Amino acid sequence: MNTKTLTGIELREPAYAWGQRVIALDDLVNDGSYPERPLDALLAARGSVGEVVNIGHASDLNEPVYLVQFDGCVVGCLEIELVPAPLGLLPETEALP
Repeated sequence: MNTKTLTGIELREPAYAWGQRVIALDDLVNDGSYPERPLDALLAARGSVGEVVNIGHASDLNEPVYLVQFDGCVVGCLEIELVPAPLGLLPETEALP
């Protein structure tokens, strides 16, 4: 289902889903979003595997923005910064009853 903004522009559907494992295509660095860390500090190295924990939308770009949990921090990412992790890359955890 497509959602429209107040301006009538259709929002792009996200390529990734909550809970999906993804891989960083490049080093992801602090753009100022983490004031306790130095600017340009490495947040997730290229090849790091993370999990999508939330999905937002950058209205100026009309693109989904993914909050991805990597080891130790959650990083905002665009689709061009991620690829889906292949099944079997990491052992799947069992769902709790």
